[in-house]
Amino acid sequence: ALAESLRCPVLTTFKGKGVVPDSHPLACGVLGRSGTPVASYFLNESDLLVVFGASFSDHTGIAPYKPIIQVDDTPFALGRFHPVTVPVLANAGVAAAQILAGLPDRVACESRAAEVESRRTIWRAEKERRVADDAGKGLGSAAVFASMSRLVPHDAVISVDVGNNTYSFGRYFEATGQSILMSGYLGSIGFGFPGAMGAWAAAPDRPILAVTGDGGFGQYMGELLTAVRHNMPITHVLLNNGQLGKISKEQAAASFPVWQTGLTNPDFSEYARVCGAQGIRVTQVEAIDAALEEALGHDGPSLVEIVADAALV
Repeated sequence: ALAESLRCPVLTTFKGKGVVPDSHPLACGVLGRSGTPVASYFLNESDLLVVFGASFSDHTGIAPYKPIIQVDDTPFALGRFHPVTVPVLANAGVAAAQILAGLPDRVACESRAAEVESRRTIWRAEKERRVADDAGKGLGSAAVFASMSRLVPHDAVISVDVGNNTYSFGRYFEATGQSILMSGYLGSIGFGFPGAMGAWAAAPDRPILAVTGDGGFGQYMGELLTAVRHNMPITHVLLNNGQLGKISKEQAAASFPVWQTGLTNPDFSEYARVCGAQGIRVTQVEAIDAALEEALGHDGPSLVEIVADAALV
């Protein structure tokens, strides 16, 4: 409501993904390493940042040289990493309501809605271009999350893991009301599938999904038997690129040789079937939608294994 009154762009941190639907006319998506060029553009062009509850982590990259009003209910979080122009110790909802109540009836702000839509149109075209990328080494993340954006129910809970698969989720998935669970910035690889099991226990009437890489799921793959035993209808989207892709990328970026990041994997879809779950293996972009639809409609645990290209993230 505050953003609508000011007619200003809304960015979220990765941990805040889904709090503001990506379909909102002022939504610019995630800022930072997992983010969109739309969010980055409006951060760079801004005159003032009003920041609710963000931790100012390096992952997010909120520009410290901008005038900043920081709202947080934890005293030590205010100005923790660098000075801010106006620190406000308050609950985010209370502060937003008070700021909104204090605004004049007519706010002298130019609406940015048309500019947001223009930038989103450019980004949508770029995502479509990336969907078509094919180097013959597997599917790209843009194609996977474009399909999920179309098919995942609005009331779903999505538990995401750690790694390039998760960065890509933040960048490409269009949240419309789903709740997103993650382990934060702790690098807790393996969180995705157990997190989905916890979500099922807490909200068994909602659609539950997990998004992981092969490295993350490999650490807890035995838990699929627990999901089968209790007939947990978890739809698991597994991007299998045969390596710890994020580590490979970090090693290459630091000019080190890529070392000891390759993985010896089973056929995960076959593994799911052996465990008593549904298992579907996808190697073609054209097959993603049908596989997801089948998995989402399955009464019980289902695993969709996407044979992925580690370079197309």
